[in-house]
Amino acid sequence: MNISKNQLKLITSLSQKKYRQKHNLFIVEGVKVVNEFLNSNFQLHTLFHTNKFVNEDIDKDKLVCISDTDLKKVSNLKNPNTVLGLFKIPEQNKINDKGFVLVLDAINDPGNLGTIIRLCDWFGIKELICSKDTVDCYNAKVVQASMGSLTRISIHYVDIIEYLAATNLPKFIADMNGENIYKTLLPRDGVLVMGNEANGVSDEVKELVNNSISIPRFGDTQETESLNVATATAILLSEFRRGLD
Repeated sequence: MNISKNQLKLITSLSQKKYRQKHNLFIVEGVKVVNEFLNSNFQLHTLFHTNKFVNEDIDKDKLVCISDTDLKKVSNLKNPNTVLGLFKIPEQNKINDKGFVLVLDAINDPGNLGTIIRLCDWFGIKELICSKDTVDCYNAKVVQASMGSLTRISIHYVDIIEYLAATNLPKFIADMNGENIYKTLLPRDGVLVMGNEANGVSDEVKELVNNSISIPRFGDTQETESLNVATATAILLSEFRRGLD
């Protein structure tokens, strides 16, 4: 079956956030990641697949078999897999302001956000709060980089100034001039704020958070400017989780 012009137009439009919001749909690609979403609470809209992909549990009305050539036309991957799914964007849940919460302040890079979502999954962080100017978690590159972890993390786009002002959890920001993370007594529950790739945490956030932590440099020259935000997040989450069973 050839993909229709309307289907092609719909899939292509979902590369832009405004059309994802308009249609309430986003793209998932690859057998592993698609199966993660099929086995989650996310609702499938349409699954475009070549004859190499087989899943007997999917409603036949939602399956569209297409050629490898058509899949290449709509794929965001350099080497398209055998399947591309359109899934419905779920309603945003209420924030569960308990335990440990990660907050992102204007993260711009899709790869960074996708990796951070995977890190939340790895370290058991259920709540990820994003500023409204953080990249959309349903961006195709974010979905791909998250490798299915998006199905297990509750993500909220909110005014983070309002959230930080309202929460009673202890709050920390990642800052180059902060206290050495390896010498800091860290709480079991709390909020960690990671800042923008270029500018770090905003001044408005700094005014609300008294505790700042940093990852010391051990290199002889001490010339490395900074760590990638996803790498820094991994190190800090590991330290916060160190004392847990």
